[in-house]
Amino acid sequence: MRNTVKFTSILATAGLALSLAACGSSGSSSSDANAPLRVAATPTPHAQILKFVKDNLADKAGLKLEIKEVTDYVTPNTAVQDGSADANYFQHLPYLEDFNKKNGTDIVSVETVHLEPLGAYSKKVKSLNDLPDGATVAVPNDATNEGRALKLLADNKLITLKDGAGTAATPTDVTGNPKHLKFKELEAAQLPRSLGDVDAAVINGNFAIEGGLKPTTDALVLEKAEGNPYANILAVKKGKENDPRVKKLAELLHSAEVKKYINDTFQGAVIPAF
Repeated sequence: MRNTVKFTSILATAGLALSLAACGSSGSSSSDANAPLRVAATPTPHAQILKFVKDNLADKAGLKLEIKEVTDYVTPNTAVQDGSADANYFQHLPYLEDFNKKNGTDIVSVETVHLEPLGAYSKKVKSLNDLPDGATVAVPNDATNEGRALKLLADNKLITLKDGAGTAATPTDVTGNPKHLKFKELEAAQLPRSLGDVDAAVINGNFAIEGGLKPTTDALVLEKAEGNPYANILAVKKGKENDPRVKKLAELLHSAEVKKYINDTFQGAVIPAF
């Protein structure tokens, strides 16, 4: 599974780089303030929100925006680091900090934009309390989201975690497990497709939406928004924060129009963080 994901990420990165190179072949430079701003984003809701900005706000603000959709959590950061994208929009700060630490990258947050409440879903039970003894629960296998998923289960009294485990928690940090739950660690994008094969799955909001799930009605439990550190961010390589195109996009993503679009379109599945 991990080798397949890695290979997919390499192909996606190469494709993104070739696509962006082709876009730049007309003579425009990514350092040119008048050149298009190339943003790598996962499809839902990130690319959707960017498309709203491009179609409704960017021209008036004098911003040319190119949206490059990717379907994994690695390519957007490698693309920003190697310069084949100018910015990305797909992740929260704990994930970015972990990625930088593990990969030696120097990507920074520009602005928080929205929160996608992570939720627990099931096709077999109507409540987490109904999970049978020995039930299998699928969780994301990337470091911060796995810890976040386990915290959601702990907050709902299914497990207890070792003190101080925090966002880096893994199943080895589970100190109490009265239902003897078994944890199946999967790449985050695979979780919606795994739902029929497990008793429950803890799924990131964007992948839940892409998988046809409605977090506000289908989730057994959702993260609380209050005090949540997992707001998704616009990010760039360090030193690019003052690029005027990046500043324009950050302003547009914090506009009243975008807030209304998020609220109207996603109806609680995505929440503005501004």
